[in-house]
Amino acid sequence: MAEPINRGKCRILISNDDGIRSPGIQILEKVARELSDDVWVVAPEQEQSGASHSLTTRRPLRLTEVGTRRYWVDGTPTDCVLLAVKRLLRDKPPDLVLSGINGGSNVGEDLTYSGTVAAAMEATLLGIPSMALSQDYRDGEEPPWQTGEAYGPEVIRRLLHLPWPDHTLFNINFPGVKPEEVGGYAVTNQGKRAIADNLTEGTDPRGRPYYWIGPIREAGTAEPGSDVCALLDNKVSITPIYLDLTNVPVLTALRKVFE
Repeated sequence: MAEPINRGKCRILISNDDGIRSPGIQILEKVARELSDDVWVVAPEQEQSGASHSLTTRRPLRLTEVGTRRYWVDGTPTDCVLLAVKRLLRDKPPDLVLSGINGGSNVGEDLTYSGTVAAAMEATLLGIPSMALSQDYRDGEEPPWQTGEAYGPEVIRRLLHLPWPDHTLFNINFPGVKPEEVGGYAVTNQGKRAIADNLTEGTDPRGRPYYWIGPIREAGTAEPGSDVCALLDNKVSITPIYLDLTNVPVLTALRKVFE
């Protein structure tokens, strides 16, 4: 358990998976600058949604400066955090990593696919406190970015007051409503959803079949106390994600089998 972060001397690194030109990362920069004057941005050159916790290992990577303390990497969110911590900021690593704000929620099973969460995951593995932030939106509507902008600073401030738990990142999701419609905060567990088929089949102009993976379509109801349920209730969801993937209750049974 690490000590609370000193906000007055906090170096913040920002990344995402939507790319350095996305509106969400611009909002997150504004939020971060309410907390610190020492803010750095290292994000993918192009959108990397669904990249999960992948590294680029079969070609070289480029780290390109595009503004004051702003850089893009021609790779994944994980690449961005790794290059920022191990090279760009190696003389003074960040005290906090913020990833997002993603356009679309990252709840339930999304966590296993999300490049936004993966950037925070990489920072956590490197021993740096981190948060992933995502903005839900309703089908056919633009993300209400003003909600993340309004509630982001307060959520981050409250979390920074805590002694930081080991091997843990915080996954934050803002509901897809205007700020005045938000129903408060909910501390949640990672939920589960019944997921409908999101594959589309077709034929290209040359007569060859193709398959296109679309957005996740949900079916069924949300489990009370979950991140999925919190967004349906128009609440800001805060979920602690622990990176030790060991199923501890199963260990005892396995030891009996393999003794």
